Amino acid sequence: MQIQLKSRGETYTFEARSGEPILFAGVRQSFELPYGCASGTCGTCRVKRLSGTIQNGWVDAPGMKGVDPDAREFLMCQCAALDDVVAETRSPVHRAQPDDCRAGYFAGLLRAGPQIARDIMEFSIALESEMSFEAGQFVAIQAPGLQGRRVYSMTNFEHRARRLDFVVKRKPGGAFTERLFGGGFDATPVEVFGPLGRAIFTPSTERHLLVIAGGSGIAGMMSILSRAVEERHFDRYSGNVFFGVRTWADVFYLDTLSRIADRAGERIRITVAFSDEDVPPSAAARYPAISFARGFVHEVAAGAMSAGYSNTRAFVAGPPPAVDASLRYLLRQAKLSPGEIRFDKFE
Repeated sequence: MQIQLKSRGETYTFEARSGEPILFAGVRQSFELPYGCASGTCGTCRVKRLSGTIQNGWVDAPGMKGVDPDAREFLMCQCAALDDVVAETRSPVHRAQPDDCRAGYFAGLLRAGPQIARDIMEFSIALESEMSFEAGQFVAIQAPGLQGRRVYSMTNFEHRARRLDFVVKRKPGGAFTERLFGGGFDATPVEVFGPLGRAIFTPSTERHLLVIAGGSGIAGMMSILSRAVEERHFDRYSGNVFFGVRTWADVFYLDTLSRIADRAGERIRITVAFSDEDVPPSAAARYPAISFARGFVHEVAAGAMSAGYSNTRAFVAGPPPAVDASLRYLLRQAKLSPGEIRFDKFE
């Protein structure tokens, strides 16, 4: 099926396979289309259908709340074309240059990992073929027996990866996480689409880094920090990392963050913020390379950034309330330009 997407006076044309989400078809063919979560929760990929017939793969997707079917609106990430489709978006569309990180479909085997904190668990996917991705990107996972895809950021970074590592927070009533935590996903064949996401770090990022992550939002940030250390970014630039959790029972990756601090040297500072309880007295002694504070992560970041924000790029990830609060702080208080803020938020 042929898809024509009209944007600001221009028309972009690409082909979609039978049953393929229109968003994935365009991204796979190197079009920069409007999207956020790519899983139906945010509504960013909403467009207006001018002609053609579509099929909605997830009519109850959370992002459908902002969609007006009477106005012929639909979400590109959930809808497939049944014939040639012409649609319109108010967002900009660009033709990207194909590169090693071009998105596509990958088969893999999901393996459950250990539970590393209260309601936090690791898992991995062994791919049948190599995937190249940038630090900070995510993928959409289609698991058998579940409606809709789930998106998670990789915690690892490799140029040509055959294994993708993830960390996930248990969501009450969430079909994917309840099954994962219940042991029902181990050794399960899955389909992965990606890489996705624009909140990326590359060696060309000649900026000081400010990282703000809440809960499992630390996932993509671990990938970013891993690559920054690998590229010796902190030989030239500073790094300030703020990781927010509710209580000590919710914290994880302290050993990994300590190793990153040791490798990066004095130019990086890592702070863990507890929103719901005071810092345990033993925390500093157990993890001398990490600082600890009480408060919401964006408030702790604001109080600690005494050196200012000159030549700084910020990366933010976490649940929507934490990301929104951090964005307000970065724009209003830190006075960072929107072009120097990269963020992902997931339900």
